[in-house]
Amino acid sequence: MRPIWYFVGLFLLTVGVIILGTGVYYLFEPAGQQTVLASLHPSVWWGGVITLGGFIFLMANRKKTI
Repeated sequence: MRPIWYFVGLFLLTVGVIILGTGVYYLFEPAGQQTVLASLHPSVWWGGVITLGGFIFLMANRKKTI
């Protein structure tokens, strides 16, 4: 059995890639309505952070079994 942190990493990696992909899409095709801080592209930043966190969790728990 794998520890729960492996699956947390897998979940974070999946969600991070989806958010990052959406952010990159909106970087090239802006939405109709812009928010106040849209120029900072938070979905790109947070998608990258979440993806990196998920990758770290996966690598830290890849060989551990219970």
